Amino acid sequence: MSGEPIPGEARFLEASILVPFLLTAVIWGSTWLVIKGQLGDVPPSWSVTWRFAGAALGMFAFVLAKRLPLVPDRRGLAVAAVMGCSVFSFNFQFVYRSEQYLTSGLVAVLFALLLVPNSVLARIFLGQRISRGFLAGTLIAIVGIALLMLHEYELALAKNAAMGANVLIGGVMVLTALLFASVGNVVQASSYARDQPVPTLLAWAMLIGACVDAVIAWFLSGPPRFDWNLGYAGGVAYLAIIGSVVTFPMYNGLLRALGPGRASYNGVLVPVVAMLLSTLFEGYHWSLLAGSGAALAMIGLVVALRARSPSR
Repeated sequence: MSGEPIPGEARFLEASILVPFLLTAVIWGSTWLVIKGQLGDVPPSWSVTWRFAGAALGMFAFVLAKRLPLVPDRRGLAVAAVMGCSVFSFNFQFVYRSEQYLTSGLVAVLFALLLVPNSVLARIFLGQRISRGFLAGTLIAIVGIALLMLHEYELALAKNAAMGANVLIGGVMVLTALLFASVGNVVQASSYARDQPVPTLLAWAMLIGACVDAVIAWFLSGPPRFDWNLGYAGGVAYLAIIGSVVTFPMYNGLLRALGPGRASYNGVLVPVVAMLLSTLFEGYHWSLLAGSGAALAMIGLVVALRARSPSR
């Protein structure tokens, strides 16, 4: 048994938890807007492929630099395969496509609900309990999310009925992505994953995910396509290195220390960053309905964040 905190029992105010918690939230808050810039001439599936192909190269370089084991054991490879397919493939395939229908800020707010399936699956498969405070906060957050979706739907419907339907399509895509992401998060917090070096595990997961992404991309969109425009290529590099190689090891540490449910509470800060950037760069228009929804979503997530884990 390692000296790591038992999942679900680490304290937020410890520097080893708080710093990566805040840094991951801020970086991921910015990636939603960068993802929006990836949607153009290059099909979404190929954009996802390039991101995680680059991330895998970066992570393997880190593994070699740290002289960590290059290949995990058989159980580690199985965990990496599940993570690769769920987190680094199917999850992002739906996320990238959802931003064709919704603003990046709204997608980030919806993705904050990751704490719901994370906590439920962690309860079922890892035995981590759910507190009443968490349930109360989650209910408040869901009401807020519903108001935000209603605001977006009304704006789209005011333009034409087809756009209103697009909002619903985008919402379903985000919720589907949440389920895949949650499966990967719970697997990362399992005892099988905790026995593996984090960088090695992530390097293989990203490589496997990129390979699956390439198969999906070729099937859906044909041969590989890339845009050497500085904005697109720079966005791929940012998402691969800063948004993946830097953040996913930190988030993996949070999953191990806090458990999947509590680790996903960084969704409290991610939408704040994303919505502010969406307002500045995408012209997101606030209304009383949208403001109320965002406020309720943040209040609910903070209530859940402050809730103490029940005793075992």
